[in-house]
Amino acid sequence: MIHEILRMGDPRLLQISQPVPDLAAPELKTLVDDMFETMHAASGAGLAAPQIGVPLRLVIFGYSDPEARNARYPDADPVPQTILINPAIEPVSDEMEEGWEGCLSVPGLRGVVPRYSRIRYRGVDLQGRPIDRIVDGFHARVVQHECDHLDGILYPMRVRDFSRFGYTDILFPELADSDD
Repeated sequence: MIHEILRMGDPRLLQISQPVPDLAAPELKTLVDDMFETMHAASGAGLAAPQIGVPLRLVIFGYSDPEARNARYPDADPVPQTILINPAIEPVSDEMEEGWEGCLSVPGLRGVVPRYSRIRYRGVDLQGRPIDRIVDGFHARVVQHECDHLDGILYPMRVRDFSRFGYTDILFPELADSDD
């Protein structure tokens, strides 16, 4: 089922999410399926449970086709489809990198956001199997962006230079149909 994606201004997006308590709960698989359906319908690169009003520490991101590209980020490297429950992130180095971000909860806008260029993230998948990856580039950016949602942080809160924040159709006319 496709859910409505909450938009910036909705106070639920500012809440800190709670850990997923029961991986065996049947409604968890339904939630994950719904999140993928919602993300794909919106051409997203990722989605956090709080974006559909569920305050749990659960994010999804990536694509099932390892060579797939996202219409909203056509130049970005592919990211493996991942279900990440109760994630923890740590930077692997202090190096930061700026990059353009958009968000399904902040439609029509993009901004340059500094992120750690290389991170390690851990959590579990839907079957409770551990996930422990060291990633960089767009993959690292997507994970940090989605996990920010779990702490009530939207990417505009991280923008440092508002001269590099604006409407997608003005900044990137070639992406005007991407429905940011």
